[in-house]
Amino acid sequence: MKNNTWSLVPLPPDRKPIGCKWVFRVKENADGSINKYKARLAAKGFNQVAGFDFSETFSPVIKPMTFRLILSLALTNQWQLVQLDVNNAFLNGLLNESVYMSQPLGFQDTNSSLV
Repeated sequence: MKNNTWSLVPLPPDRKPIGCKWVFRVKENADGSINKYKARLAAKGFNQVAGFDFSETFSPVIKPMTFRLILSLALTNQWQLVQLDVNNAFLNGLLNESVYMSQPLGFQDTNSSLV
């Protein structure tokens, strides 16, 4: 609510709400002591319908054949390779579609019919 990530609205008659769940994680220091507790709300996207709830999907995963091709080109041309891991590339992605998600467990609102 503080981040203004969502707004509570009535569900349109032609739409079905998508479920959600909380994902909890404990971040630890190198010595095993607890650094912080993290929680995020994840939509159960497997209930969405293509062309209705979303129009396209994208997965930032390289195919093995592409990886082998890049390695072959680098070896042949004596290029230097550098690796980069990005864990939160789509953390704040923009949506073009309207997503109607049911209220999460633990969220208290006076009108439970809102999504």
